[in-house]
Amino acid sequence: MFSDPQFWVAVSFILFIAAIFNPVRKILTSSLDAQINDIKNKIDEVENLKNEAQKALDELKEREAKVEKEIQNLQSESEKRIAAFKDTSASKLTEQIEKRKILAENKIEQLIRDTNNSIKNYISSVAIEATKNILLQNLSNEKKSALIEESITEFNSVLKN
Repeated sequence: MFSDPQFWVAVSFILFIAAIFNPVRKILTSSLDAQINDIKNKIDEVENLKNEAQKALDELKEREAKVEKEIQNLQSESEKRIAAFKDTSASKLTEQIEKRKILAENKIEQLIRDTNNSIKNYISSVAIEATKNILLQNLSNEKKSALIEESITEFNSVLKN
């Protein structure tokens, strides 16, 4: 057996494998460990990115909820202001209509008074002119003197009272 060359080839092959196995195992193990560490690091990095993305998503949802709430508040506030503006406008319009109505009525009343005064003045002046003409045509000097005397006495009696 010790003289057989195949035996020594087998022994040398086993010794060769045993001698190479440890360094190759260390190289393979360290390479695999490095790849495992890389994969773990990448997984951790992906987990961190996932967590950051989840935080960002939560923040965006929170902001969206705040914006929605603010939009609803602004909308309700604007509706309240519009309603108040409508009420104010309606009351101001009603007031203006009433004021203009009163002004128009006052103008109409003033025109009626002015027209009545004009008519009275015209009638008075026409009546005075007509009376004057009639008196001038129908009265003699004696009747004029008697009428003047009578007017003076009536005037004095009115002044005494």
